[in-house]
Formats: sequence, C-alpha cells, structure tokens
Amino acid sequence: MWKTETEHQRVIAQRLGWLNAIEWLKESAEELVGFAEEVQDAGLAHALLLGMGGSSLASEVLRTTFGVATGFPDLAVLDSTVPAAVLQAERSVDLSRTLFIVSSKSGTTTEMLALSRYFYEKMRVLKGERVGEHFVAITDAGTPLEDWARQANFRRIFLNPSDIGGRFSALSYFGMVPAAIMGLDIKTLLDRAEGMLRCCDLGIPLKDNPGAELGAILGQAARVGRDKVTLVTTDPIGSFGHWVEQLLAESTGKAGAGLIPIQGEPLGDAALYGHDRLFVQMRVEGNRDEEVERRLSELEAAGHPVLRIPLEDTLDVGGEFFRWEVATAVAGALLGINPFDEPNVQESKDNTRRLLEIYQSERRLPEDRVALSEGGLSLYGEVGGRALRVALGDFLGSARLGDYLALLAYLPPTPEMDRLLQAIRVRLRDSLRLATMLSYGPRYLHSTGQLHKGGPDKALLIQLTADDAEDIPIPGQLYTFGLLVR
Repeated sequence: MWKTETEHQRVIAQRLGWLNAIEWLKESAEELVGFAEEVQDAGLAHALLLGMGGSSLASEVLRTTFGVATGFPDLAVLDSTVPAAVLQAERSVDLSRTLFIVSSKSGTTTEMLALSRYFYEKMRVLKGERVGEHFVAITDAGTPLEDWARQANFRRIFLNPSDIGGRFSALSYFGMVPAAIMGLDIKTLLDRAEGMLRCCDLGIPLKDNPGAELGAILGQAARVGRDKVTLVTTDPIGSFGHWVEQLLAESTGKAGAGLIPIQGEPLGDAALYGHDRLFVQMRVEGNRDEEVERRLSELEAAGHPVLRIPLEDTLDVGGEFFRWEVATAVAGALLGINPFDEPNVQESKDNTRRLLEIYQSERRLPEDRVALSEGGLSLYGEVGGRALRVALGDFLGSARLGDYLALLAYLPPTPEMDRLLQAIRVRLRDSLRLATMLSYGPRYLHSTGQLHKGGPDKALLIQLTADDAEDIPIPGQLYTFGLLVR
C-alpha cells in the first residue's frame, strides 16, 4: 500500500500493531485500573512523566483535556532538558510523594535517560533501598530501560508491543497507563476508540469511513499545494493539535515531501493566508467560540477549504486518536510516503550521541561561529550584513511563496514565554504572509524535527537559545543539562 521496496516492507510489517492494540488494551483495562488504585493507596500525590515525542504527547493531551480525577496523582509531563524547566518540575512536586513514569519505546532516548538518572538519584537519597517503589517504566521488551527497571526493582514495568511505533502509541500502554494513573475513564475512552475502529474498517466505503476520508482529503490537498494543515483546536481539547502535529510531521515529512502541520497559530484575517492552507477545526459540542467561528466563515467565503470535525464530548478523544492514525496512513499512501519510518530522527539521535562522546573525551564541544553580536544578542549561521536587523531581514526576505517559518525555542516553556513567542510568531505571520510553527526544544526534535530535515524544501528555521541562570549536573555523566541542550 505504501512502498514496494523490501526494506520499506520490512519496516512497515513491524509497525502495524496499532491496528489491533485497542482489543488487547480493553482486556488489560482492569489491570490498569487496579494499578492506579495501588498507586493511590500508596499515598502518591504526584506523577511526573519523563519522556519525549510519542512517549509523552498523548499523556499531555489527556492531562490538559481531562485534568486529574479527585484523589488521584496530579500528573505532569517533563519533556524538556532546559535546566530551568527541570528545576521547575522538581520544585512543583513533593518528591517524597511522587511517582516517576519513565517512558521510552527504545529505552535509549538521551533526554529520557538524563531526566530519569537525575530524579532517580534524588529519590535514592530520599528513599534509600525503597527508591524503586517510586518508579514505573513503559518501554518495549528487551530495551536497556527494561533491564535497568528490573535491576532497580521499579514498582511496575509495562512492556508495550514492539510493533507499535511511538507516534502511533496513544492507544497503547504509553497513553493508557498515565491515563489510568490520573484516574481517567479509560474504559470509555477505549470504547470510543473501538467505535471509531469499526467505522474505519476496510470494508466501509470512503464517504462513511472517517479515517480514510480525512486521509484522502489531507493527501489530495497536499498534492494540489495545500500542504499546510492548519489545526484549529479550542478548549477543552486545545492541546490535541500537539499530538496531531507530531503524527503528521514525523509520519509524512520525508523524501522531500509531506504534510506541514500548523498548530497553535491564532486565526487572522482571511487576507493573511495564501493558497497553501487547509484548515481543520476540532470542537467539542457545546463549546462554541464565536470569534473562531466568525474567522472560519470568513476563510470559507474567501475560498479556503475548512474541514470541521465535531466531538460529542471530550471522551471522543479516544476515537480521534484512531481516526487521525488511519488518516495519516492513508495520506502517506496517496503521497507515496512510508509513514512508519523516521530516518532523520535517528540521524539526530546519532549526532547527539556523537557530540556527547566528543565532549566526554575532549571536555569541550565544537564551537559554532558567532556571525554577529549586538545588544546582548548573538546571531549564528551563514548570514550577510553588518547589523543584526539587516541580517535577519535578509534571511526572512529569502522566503518564497509556500514556505513556512518555524521558531524553535530552547527556552523554559512557561506561560509568559508562550505569550512572548506567540506575539513574535503572529507578527512574523502577518508581515511575511507565511505559515508559522512554534516549538520548544528539545521536544521538537522528536516531533517536527523529521519534517524540518526530510520534508519539503520550504522551511525557514530560527533557533532561539539563552544562557542558563542555573545549570545542574546529570548523575553519572561528565556533562550537565545545560550542555546537553547545547
């Protein structure tokens, strides 16, 4: 369906477990509920999930959509190694009453290992030989994470089927274990997912098949130039677009092609948009935002395609996970792309390990050349001009029709930082008439990084970094979190 080459066929055959995951998850639901009650009975008031990309995004969506049930641990996701973010997460919980969920399909993710080492050492000092009671692992069988979890006597190890790729793992242990720990109604979530699965069966005609129809629209839109899938999601499901962003970007952004998901960009006047947009609204019935509806109507009147996906209630998120997975697979087929590999993500992981090895042997990293320095700001890269404003202007002026601009911020993800970066994003969108993305590092490396490296040659990328006010060491390593970010 996707690729005929032997190597692609091998990868695809090992990545289709998401198609039957709902069945075994429903059989495991009672076990997950029982484990959540065990955690509750242990008096654990907080849960901190340590993971990147597909191992954490579904949990973040569920946390922000549903909150936490009364009496269950307050769950947060930490997917940043920026020192300020790590310290903020640590200071926001009572460590002695915290459960750490270490989540990684490969069990080798550099950021996950750094975070888990840091908090494991903190808890070892607090709890001594009972430290393992505060840790849970979610991973594939046979990974280094499984080995460590057994040696350290983790409270529980959940082994996910290895034929489920990370970004397709929302409806697996990676999404449902944290959901159960938060006290969510996972049985109903899975019922909704199962209902969507039945609607997306191979024998269902396209017009009645929600996943295939969505995928056909996405794929065909991209083929005629509307490859900027602009997601319009409002509360209480406002964060769902972050999960879709990774699913589309990492699945289709390769071989010089792909869908470009635009998540979290505020709607503007219709005149701001080119003919490269497809707008997709997701809204829970009864949660109507009149300003959003007005903007979407103006966009339709101006000739822009607007697709609306209504949800009966928030529990329909379970079904939407599956709908979008099917849609992504179908869109990949239409675009001639294998949606189940991520060649450039592995490249980034390898580069990170190589640089860390250089540092451990030489005690220094290769230095990037500062092109310009002005007013406390330094500009790196191959730029012309003698002034910062001129150099940035030249760079932004190189944009072509149909390009997109991505702000990639290795900064603490705080509400104030969100506000400032969104203001910059909107100003750039309005002045350049370009689709814009905003992502925090290092999480984007495991989300949209594949698209930026392997997708269409349409990206203008701006990385934003800052010196750390406070750095912290990583136990067992010669480098710090601050250096890891660099």
